[in-house]
Amino acid sequence: MSWKASEKLMETIKHYSNFPATGVSLRQMVQFGEKPSTGTLFRASQFLSEELPIRLAHRVQELQELPDGLNEMPSIGRVRDWYAQSFEELVTLPRPKLSSEVKERLLRPARRHGHKEANLLSKATQNPSVIKGQYKSEPEHNGNGNGNGNGKRGTTLTRRYFTAADDGLDWPPELSMYNTQFAETLEKIKRRHDSVVTTVAQGILEWKRKRQRMQIDHNIQAFLDRFYMSRIGIRMLIGQHIALTDQKSRSDPNYVGIICTKTNVRELAQEAIENARFVCEDHYGLFDAPKIQLVCNPGISFMYVPGHLSHMLFETLKNSLRAVVERHGPEKEEFPVTKVIVAEGKEDITIKISDEGGGIPRSAIPLVWTYMYTTVDQTPSLDPDFNKSDFKAPMAGFGYGLPISRLYARYFGGDLKLISMEGYGTDVYLHLNRLSSSSEPLQ
Repeated sequence: MSWKASEKLMETIKHYSNFPATGVSLRQMVQFGEKPSTGTLFRASQFLSEELPIRLAHRVQELQELPDGLNEMPSIGRVRDWYAQSFEELVTLPRPKLSSEVKERLLRPARRHGHKEANLLSKATQNPSVIKGQYKSEPEHNGNGNGNGNGKRGTTLTRRYFTAADDGLDWPPELSMYNTQFAETLEKIKRRHDSVVTTVAQGILEWKRKRQRMQIDHNIQAFLDRFYMSRIGIRMLIGQHIALTDQKSRSDPNYVGIICTKTNVRELAQEAIENARFVCEDHYGLFDAPKIQLVCNPGISFMYVPGHLSHMLFETLKNSLRAVVERHGPEKEEFPVTKVIVAEGKEDITIKISDEGGGIPRSAIPLVWTYMYTTVDQTPSLDPDFNKSDFKAPMAGFGYGLPISRLYARYFGGDLKLISMEGYGTDVYLHLNRLSSSSEPLQ
């Protein structure tokens, strides 16, 4: 039986979409999750049970209102329903009845070394890689009229991502039952949304065929940027919460949820190099893929989400290897070596990937950042199931590798830039912000 949104649900979603989202920084997530007690996890689930519906509602509204008939494409409708269904599940999840004493304990700020620190979490700073409003998540309203959706709501003050006091006393069992139930709901939602990227891509293909368009225009490009950036944020919060819930039972001292406080750049780069070479050999039937030389101080580590970094490195390396093989031909005995150089600065860790794959003409560089642009002659047909996990990918995808990698970089205040010498090769610069205090890009 397929799920269908009721009118009442759509009205509720519209109401929620008038509230602005609340950005969280990497450092706040780490400080928050260092030792999650039942009370702290309950506070987090309270925050998320209000924050996630707002973010999901923004996306449903946006999918409803897409221009030029894009909102009528079957795949887009499917994604909209997934978001609406997840919204419904979060909003209707029954909350435990709590005594006033427990409520008061939950509101008490944590103590650190004997004194109270109400604002335990460091403040998030403006994300340096994002122009204000570039990925904003509140809907635009014409005129400055009725005060909804303009981001100046008093409600955001009550939604804070912060630690509940752990006074060493036991929490009532309802709290931990609710925590478990909430984490299970999030698991279900995360699985439901696994193939969102490919399904939206499918929707764009349906639209291109129907409208007989070769390229997508900048409005759709901007929508996809906002949509996928928001998806990274939603998955980050969900993945983090699920991991914190699991963490209570087993802990790794360097991990807070899915964030590693000592992400080792060299190890991740080495792994991405092996994976990219393997996929390249497999795709072109090579005995030995082009070599990749890594120049990196083995001790460089910083606070980051290893999954995000692996994804960006793998995608950019795959592009480089593809360019090298296509330029020099699969029969070539010795391919030129691609170089990966990692540099450590005070603000950024920068990874430069230099290939001799012939470069990109200057006129085509802006196209590299557009979705569905691919240099592969034949865009693979998109089976929505082919990409159930976010990270499994064919050698040459459907032109999503670079734009989505750039969103991952910008999400935590970094960036991805590309400089090309046509006739020689391309340098990709991946800047990773190591200060970890920049807020998610949704202001």
